[in-house]
Amino acid sequence: MRRRKIAVAAAFCLSFFLGTLLNLLCVPGFDHHQQFQTGVTPVPLGASWQGKGGSLDLLKQLRERYKEVIRYREHQAPVSATGRLLRPLERRLMDLAQRSSDHRQKAKGSTSEQDSVPVPHLSSKIDVSLRPPLLGCRDISNGTNVRYLGSGYTKAVYKSVLNDTLSVALKSVDFGGHDIQNCVKQYVTLEECYRLASFKIVKEMILLQRLQHPNILQLYGYCYQDNNDIKDTLTTITELGSPLEMIQLLQSSWEDRFRICLSLVRLLHYLARSPLGSVTLLDFRPRQFVIVDGELKVTDLDDASIEETSCSSNSDCFMEFPARNFTLPCSVDGKCQKMNEKRNLYNAYRFFFTYLLPHSAPSSLRPLLDSIVNATGELRWGIDETLSQFEKVLYMYRNGLYLSNITYTPKAEYKEVAEAAINEEDYKCWPSYHHSGCLLSVFNMNEAIEICDSHSQCQAFVWTNQTTWTGRQLVFFKAGSRNVVFDHNKITYVKVTG
Repeated sequence: MRRRKIAVAAAFCLSFFLGTLLNLLCVPGFDHHQQFQTGVTPVPLGASWQGKGGSLDLLKQLRERYKEVIRYREHQAPVSATGRLLRPLERRLMDLAQRSSDHRQKAKGSTSEQDSVPVPHLSSKIDVSLRPPLLGCRDISNGTNVRYLGSGYTKAVYKSVLNDTLSVALKSVDFGGHDIQNCVKQYVTLEECYRLASFKIVKEMILLQRLQHPNILQLYGYCYQDNNDIKDTLTTITELGSPLEMIQLLQSSWEDRFRICLSLVRLLHYLARSPLGSVTLLDFRPRQFVIVDGELKVTDLDDASIEETSCSSNSDCFMEFPARNFTLPCSVDGKCQKMNEKRNLYNAYRFFFTYLLPHSAPSSLRPLLDSIVNATGELRWGIDETLSQFEKVLYMYRNGLYLSNITYTPKAEYKEVAEAAINEEDYKCWPSYHHSGCLLSVFNMNEAIEICDSHSQCQAFVWTNQTTWTGRQLVFFKAGSRNVVFDHNKITYVKVTG
């Protein structure tokens, strides 16, 4: 009996020892040989990780995105027409000068390009030189009427009034956004996931500085503050615009819709020959644009690219869209010819031109507008020819060359009443600059009379002192003339016969 007890106790101790040993060897992430035989210490990228594979994958993403930021930052400055080197728009983003030479020497014997790229010091502030006015943290702290505008995959946008005078947009990484949440779910550590997402904002800051054009949103400044237990979180301060609402645009005048399309074409013409080379907008959707004083401006540049697709044959230059595919020529230097330019142009066609250009345009301009839509939809034109045709339409419209009958003979006589306007007496027409009345732009008096003659409700019209962006006169068309009032800025014309 005693021997049996001793045997049972020994068996119990042995099983306990073996179980403990197996548990130690099978703990997830515990690599006995790596820790003690090779002496390798894991890269300290975060406080908590899901294992070696996850940390290396996130490190690779950080390196690649950091390399992209440096590539845009260090791109050569352009030379002016006089041959003088233009002054750089930015200085170094992160000060890695002390370590860069050491890393380059260590990388000489390495076969991996990734190993030659220094790991960015993730807590470093990003230093970007800005053109005045330079706005920063003090201006943000004094801001009033802060209001949430919206968010995307990575960023959240707020509106604020700085110094009681300037309305701006504040952009920062959205901690509740898909980008951060998906990263944290996969890699656990919030700080490194934030740094990965913040590089998108850094890239956008660089592009907003280097790409100077009236149809690119202005960058006013930036600020670093501690947030969510993370040091040096970044907020950018930019020009404020109104969201692009396609339904509202379709209800606006043709002149305003043409202006939106013209703004876009001028922007794409600049991007095709920018100081950084040909720039393509990979995320090309109406939500990436805003309207500022009637002009279209691109606001989201974190998905822009200057990389031209490499190729060995034409089949490598394949562009696929939902309704149409294209194959471009492969040049002798192994690049797809004008792929960035053509991608931008076709996206402009499918998101903007096809909806906004021909709709309610002057009848004599429609054949030219149809040819623009068809040519861009088939990619038969490049951006140079497209811009030339847009400028031709603008010239014809601004100078009244679209009018079918320059010497129009009025069907009725009109009596001029100086310094007078008409209250109420409104009727609706489409498209109108006024939601409850008929307010249209005209090239001259003959066109105003022709419009009034063509509207059965029109009994008078009021010539205002306001003009549109093309210099055309705004005219109110009225259904009656009983409520004539004094107004020294207007002239009223009342139909007396016909």
